[in-house]
Amino acid sequence: MKDFFLYLMIYAGSALMAYNIYRYMCFSRDVRKHGNWDQEQRLFNIPILLLILFFIGYLVVGIFGDPDLVMAGILFGGSIFVFVMLLLIKRTFERIQENEQLEAELAAAEEASKAKTFFMSNMSHDIRTPLNAIIGYTTLANREKVTYEEKSAYIDKIDMASRQLLEIVNDVLDMSRIESGKFSLETGCVDLESCIQEASDLVRTQLESKKIELSVSCDVSHKWVMCDKVMLDRALMNLLCNAGKFTEENGSVSMRLTELGGREGTGSYEIRIKDTGIGMSSEFAERVFVPFERERTSTASRIQGTGLGLAITKSIVDMMGGNITVQTEKGKGTEFTITVDFPLADPQEEKRSGEGDELSFEGMRALLVEDNMVNMEIAQMLLEQAGFLIETAEDGKIALEMTAASEPGYYDVILMDIQMPVMDGYMAAQAIRDLPDTRLAGIPIIAMTANAFQEDIKKAEEAGMNGHIAKPLDIPAMKATLQHVLKNS
Repeated sequence: MKDFFLYLMIYAGSALMAYNIYRYMCFSRDVRKHGNWDQEQRLFNIPILLLILFFIGYLVVGIFGDPDLVMAGILFGGSIFVFVMLLLIKRTFERIQENEQLEAELAAAEEASKAKTFFMSNMSHDIRTPLNAIIGYTTLANREKVTYEEKSAYIDKIDMASRQLLEIVNDVLDMSRIESGKFSLETGCVDLESCIQEASDLVRTQLESKKIELSVSCDVSHKWVMCDKVMLDRALMNLLCNAGKFTEENGSVSMRLTELGGREGTGSYEIRIKDTGIGMSSEFAERVFVPFERERTSTASRIQGTGLGLAITKSIVDMMGGNITVQTEKGKGTEFTITVDFPLADPQEEKRSGEGDELSFEGMRALLVEDNMVNMEIAQMLLEQAGFLIETAEDGKIALEMTAASEPGYYDVILMDIQMPVMDGYMAAQAIRDLPDTRLAGIPIIAMTANAFQEDIKKAEEAGMNGHIAKPLDIPAMKATLQHVLKNS
């Protein structure tokens, strides 16, 4: 019985030592993955050799030796000691890894905090600048004995500052949607040549005011493609406006569209936007697509911007499956190059129903549903100027009751806010669509709301609405939406 326990300890110790050798080999492999251990490579092999020698010694004693209790105890205890030491070393290594990960997360959090602080500082400056102009010129316009010409000039400057403020808000909201993964593309049939020309026409006046020459060229065999025109316009406008901002008087900006080829059913395109502006340092060029980044120079510091335009542009190009690069030299200008593949589309003639036969709003009756009195007053005045007769409701429930109590054809259109007390716009629209009188249920309903994202437009469609007008109100866009909805109702 005594010999049985002696040999049991020796063979158990041998098995444990074999397991220790396996554990150590796995551990040394993990350590090598964690860092560069080239200089310590031989040191890692020494313990393996020693453990193997111990293991052989155990087997020799177990097979050929005549062990006593002391020797068996030492061998078994040695195996347990090695096992415990390897376990402690492994746990220590895991704790080191955890600490390194926590340090990396802390560093990332600190960087994020710095970026947030920097962003808030920028936003405070960039938002207050147009606000200062709006408040200041409003005060000047309200003074006594201000001439009509002076007041008109003040209003023009207020309009310019308010649009600048809206651009800042839109950039921040778009960047937030991109980072949250809620930004998506809506593809359709697009004429690339027209898209390029339209974008250049929108900035031409701004560039001409600074005596900057703008040249545009297109060299494509297939101009009709499937893409998101709104987002492509946004990317091009960001690049063109940046080129105009950072180019001094008597400089030049060029935009060139080239078809590089492609495979069957797909065209490969290159868009180059080049300026002769102040350029960028090579260090900043590497971070130019990082959100909220702006180069700190005496020239650039006087130019308004959130530092989000290029980050948004890159995100749009990335979502389109393309690539954007920059070549720049300080004092000599900048060139952005977009390369992207688009599915080809069949040439289509634009179908404009009733083109040249614009619908008159004179005498049409609209129900304006809005809970904010200021917004209601502004919308009512604008719609009345367009020729509408306006009736109002403060929430969706009142709008539903007024619609249900009206005669078919009494209201030509309902303009519905979304976020309202008692009953919101979605619920009100669905309730109107469920009215038993099909003529009342079919009244055109247009969302007029600050919920202006693509998912908001889709949600309005799902609620049974015929169109969407975003706040703050863009008068031409509002009239175009009303024309489209009323012509097709």
